[in-house]
Amino acid sequence: MKKSILLSLIAFLCLTHMAVAQRYTLRGQVQDEKQAGLPGTTVLILQAKDSSLVSFTSTNPQGEFEIKNVSKGDLLLKATFLGYSPYFKQLQFPEEGNVLDLGKLVMRPLSNELKEVMVQGEKSPVVFKKDTIEYNAGSFKTQPNAVAEDLLKKLPGVDVETDGSISVKGEKVQRVTVDGKEFFGRDPKLATRNLPADAIDKVQVFDKKSDQAMFTGIDDGQREKTINLQLKEEKRNSAFGNAMAGIGTDERYQAKASLNRFSNGKQLSFLGMANNVNAQGFGFDDYMTFSGGMQQMAGGGGARVTISSDNSSGVPLNFGGRTNGLMDSYAGGLNFNNQLSKKVEANGSYFFNKLDHNIARDLERLEFLRNADVRTDQRSRQLNGNTNHRANFTVDYKIDSANSVKVTGAIGYNETSTNQRSEVETYNGENQLQNQSTNTAFSDGSALNANGSILFRHRFPKAGRTISSNTEFRTGTNQNDGTLQAVNTFADGLVNVLDQENRQETENHSLSTNLAYTEPLGNRRYLEANYNYRQNINKVDRQVYDVEEGESRLYNELLSNSYTSNYQYHRTGMNFRMNRREFSLTVGSSLQHTDLTGELLGFDDDIRHSYQNVLPTLRFNYEFTGNRRIDFNYETTVHEPTIRQLQPVVDNSNPLNIYEGNPELRPAYMHQWRLNFSTFDPGTLINFFTFVNASYTNNAITNAQSYTDRLIRITQPVNVSHNTIVSGFASLGFPVKKLNSRFNIGANVRQQESINLVNEVANDIRIQNLNGNLRYEYRLKELFDFNLRANYTVQRTKYQFGDDQQFFNQTYSAETNLYLPKLFNLNTNFDYMLFDNPGFDFSQRIPMLNMSISKQFLKNKSGELKLSALNVLDENLGVNQTANINYVERETLNSLGRYFMLSFTYSINKHLNPMGNRGGGRSIQIIN
Repeated sequence: MKKSILLSLIAFLCLTHMAVAQRYTLRGQVQDEKQAGLPGTTVLILQAKDSSLVSFTSTNPQGEFEIKNVSKGDLLLKATFLGYSPYFKQLQFPEEGNVLDLGKLVMRPLSNELKEVMVQGEKSPVVFKKDTIEYNAGSFKTQPNAVAEDLLKKLPGVDVETDGSISVKGEKVQRVTVDGKEFFGRDPKLATRNLPADAIDKVQVFDKKSDQAMFTGIDDGQREKTINLQLKEEKRNSAFGNAMAGIGTDERYQAKASLNRFSNGKQLSFLGMANNVNAQGFGFDDYMTFSGGMQQMAGGGGARVTISSDNSSGVPLNFGGRTNGLMDSYAGGLNFNNQLSKKVEANGSYFFNKLDHNIARDLERLEFLRNADVRTDQRSRQLNGNTNHRANFTVDYKIDSANSVKVTGAIGYNETSTNQRSEVETYNGENQLQNQSTNTAFSDGSALNANGSILFRHRFPKAGRTISSNTEFRTGTNQNDGTLQAVNTFADGLVNVLDQENRQETENHSLSTNLAYTEPLGNRRYLEANYNYRQNINKVDRQVYDVEEGESRLYNELLSNSYTSNYQYHRTGMNFRMNRREFSLTVGSSLQHTDLTGELLGFDDDIRHSYQNVLPTLRFNYEFTGNRRIDFNYETTVHEPTIRQLQPVVDNSNPLNIYEGNPELRPAYMHQWRLNFSTFDPGTLINFFTFVNASYTNNAITNAQSYTDRLIRITQPVNVSHNTIVSGFASLGFPVKKLNSRFNIGANVRQQESINLVNEVANDIRIQNLNGNLRYEYRLKELFDFNLRANYTVQRTKYQFGDDQQFFNQTYSAETNLYLPKLFNLNTNFDYMLFDNPGFDFSQRIPMLNMSISKQFLKNKSGELKLSALNVLDENLGVNQTANINYVERETLNSLGRYFMLSFTYSINKHLNPMGNRGGGRSIQIIN
C-alpha cells in the first residue's frame, strides 16, 4: 500500500514537473488597419498580476514575430508602436502541442487628441541589440558643456584613459563614427573630445566587420572595435557646437572651438584648439613617430624601451593616470560628409596639429641575471617637437543594385625634432659602479605617406552569389638627420668618446589584391573562395660618420648599412558559412606561402627565406532567448620576422646597448581562441558580459640578452619553443532604484608564460596581472550626482632565476556635481593614486584635486563662465612601474603643477534647437 502511494506520488510529481517545465513558442503578425505588417513593433510578454516583464522581441520587416521558451501561466501580450494605441491580449495556451499561433494582431492609430499628449516611461540605460551594446545617453548625467568623452566615462563596461584611448570590455576601440559616418578619419579622440555630449542620443558599441564581409555575408575575421555616436533627431538638421577661451595663472591658457552643421544627409565640422595645459583633442599616433632609432637606446637614450616577447616598444607619455611633461598643443581641421546623390556618398577631412613636449625623466631599472643583478640609474631631459598634416577621403558609388565601387585615399606629412640629454650609471650586484655614460643627441626628420584602395562588389542574379575585389596600396618616405655626442667611462679605466653624425632614408611600398567569390548552397548556407596577394618592399639607407678633430668626417662602415627587403605573400582559402535564426557558423582554412628576400650592402649572400603555413579558422555565435549571446572564435596567424631582425648587422650606436640581427629566425605561428558571453535583463536592467582569450605561439620571437664583463648589454632576437597568454574579463552592472544608484563591478586577469635567454641560459618567466575596478553612481533628480571609482592593479613576475617581483598600483576617484539655484554648478574631482614596489623599497602617494564653479547665463543657457582650480595640492610628479622578462623598473616624470583658470564657453546656435533644451523624454524602448 505504502509502495503504491509512493509510486503514485512520484508519478504525480513527474507529471507536475513536466507541466511546469513545458515551454511554448509564440508566433504572430502585427498589422495596421490596412492589413500591412508593422515592422519594428515591440512585442512584450507580461505577468498578468503585476505587469512584470517575462520576455520581448520586435517584429521583422513583414511585421512577424516569434518568441521561444515561454512557460505556461497567466500571461498578457502587449504590442506597442509609435502613433498607435497599445494592443493587449490575454494568452490562452493550447492543451496539446507547444506552439501558440496568435494570428494577425491589428493595431489602431491613436486619435488626434491622444497624439498631442505622449505618456512616456523610463528608458533602459543599456540595451543589447544582437551584437551591439546600445547605451541611452539620457540615462547618464554629464556636466553642462561636457564632451562625448565625459559621457563615455560614465558608461558601464567602458574605460577611458587620460590620453583619450577607449576600451570596451577590455578591448581597445579603434574607430569612432558619428551617425555611422567617418569623423576626421580614424582618430577616435577627435570625435569624443570635441562633440558636445548633449548632442548625443545613443552610444552604440560593436565589432565592425570589413566592407567585403558585410557585402558577401561571409565573415573574413577582420574586426574593428567601433563606437557609433548617434545624434539626437533635432541635431541632424541644425548647427551646433561650442567655443571656449580661458586664461590662467603662470601664463596658462586654453582655447578651443567646435562647430557642426548637419542638413539633409550633409555634414560639415570645424575643430580648432590651442593650449599649454597638457590638453589634447586628438590622438598621439603621429607623435609616436618619436620612437625612432635614436630613442631606442635602453640604457643611454631618453626613452624607455620595453623588451618583451612580442617585441613591443614605445615612448610612454602617460603615467599615474595623467599626461606628464609640459606640453603645448595646437590643432585645427575640417571634416565633411555629403550624400551627393542617391548613388554617391563622399566624405573627407583635413587635420593639422603641432606639439611641443618637454619631459624630465628619472629611471631606476633592476635586471636579474643568473649569478648577479644589474641596476641602472638614468636621468634624461628631452624636448620633442612634432608638426603633422593629414587628409583623407572616401567615395562610395552604388552603380546599380548589383554593382558598387568604394574608393578611399589618405596622405600625411610629418616633421619631427628631438633634443635630449641623458646620464646613465650601471652598477653590479655589489652596488659597484661598472660604467657610466653622458650623451647628447639631436634629431630632425620628415615623413610623407600615402595610401589608397579600390573595392569593387558585384551581385549576381542568384541570391547569395557575389564576387568582389579589393586593391590597396601604401607608400611612404622618411628622412632623418641626427647627431650624437657621448662619453662612456668603464670601471677598468677605459673611456670611449663618440662624436657622430647620421643620416637615414627609408622607403616603404606595398601593394595587395584580394579576390572573393561566394556561392549559395541553399538553406542559408554559403561557400566562399578567396585569394590574396601582397607585396611589401622596404628600403633603408643609413650613413654614419665619425667627426674627428678639425671637423673632418670619417665614414663609419661598421654602423652604416643599406638594405632592401621584399616580402611576397600568396594566400588562398575556402570558408563555409551556415546561418540560422539562433546561430551562425563559419569554418574555413587558408594556405599561405611567403617569400622573403633581402639585399644587404657589404654582404655577399642575400637573405632568402620561404615559409608555408596552413591557417584554419572557426567562428560560432548563438543567440539565446532573453537577450543573451555567446560567441566563439578560433583563428591562426603567422608573424614573420622583420628584415631588421634578420639582418646580420651590428648596431652599436649606443655602446652600452648593442643590437644584432639573426638571419636564422623562423616565423612565429600563433593560435588564438576567444569566448565571449553577454546578457541583459530588461526587467531588472542588470547587464553582464565576459570574455576569455587565449593564445599559444610556436617559435615565438623574443629578445635574448647577454652581458660582457663591462656590463655592456647585447640584444639579439631568437626563437623560443612557445609563448602562452591567457586573459579574461568580466563586468556586472545593476541598479538599486530605491537608492537612485547604480553599481558596476569589473575584473581583468592576464597571465603570460614565456621563455627568455639571459647569457645563453633559458629562463622561464610567468607574468600575472590582476585588475579590479568598482564604480558607484548616485543621482538625485537634477540636483546632485556623485560618482566613486576604485581601481586596483597588481603585477607579479616569477622568474626561474632571480627574485620574484611584484608591484601595486591603486587609484581612487570621487566626483561630485552640485546643481545650485540660479544656474550655478559646483564640480569637485579628486584622485588618489598609490604606487608600491617592494623590490625598490618604493612607495609613492599622489593626491590630485580639481575644483570648479560655473554659472550659466544668456538665452537658453548658451553661455557659461567657469572658475577652475587645477591640481590644487600642487603634485607635479608622475610615476610609472613596469616588470617584464628579466627586469623591473620605475620611472618618475615631471608634470603640470597647480594653476587657476577663468574660462568662458558659448554654446553656438543652441537657441536654434529648442528641443535640445527640453527634459529628456521617458519612453520604453526595448530592442531585440
